[in-house]
Amino acid sequence: MSKDRIKVVVAKPGLDGHDRGAKVVAIALKEAGMEVIYTGLHQSVDAIVKAAIQEDADVLGLSVMTGGHLHIAEEVMDMLKEEGATDILVAMGGVIPSRDVPKLREIGVRGVFPGGTPIDEAVAWMQANVN
Repeated sequence: MSKDRIKVVVAKPGLDGHDRGAKVVAIALKEAGMEVIYTGLHQSVDAIVKAAIQEDADVLGLSVMTGGHLHIAEEVMDMLKEEGATDILVAMGGVIPSRDVPKLREIGVRGVFPGGTPIDEAVAWMQANVN
């Protein structure tokens, strides 16, 4: 039985205080018919993963503007594995150099959307990869 709507948790890990992009993405995903939970600024990896599990998210979207994307991705993927929640797809957007995209995919991040990626691409990716 497939869900009617894709559920996405959008999160801003760490000390990153720039959330305009995350809010724009959250609104665009809602307009595309998805259920979106935005966790707010300055969230710990632990809190983000717990929110994604508690909300039964299909996708965990991480917005990272601080350059800590590789470390954060490793922590998130490790914690999802520890919690037995590897069915949650992880996507990451923000300031992500192209040289880091293969490493993020190796870590387990399924969707990578560097700054400037059209939001429609993220929406299409979620629609194609959930269910």
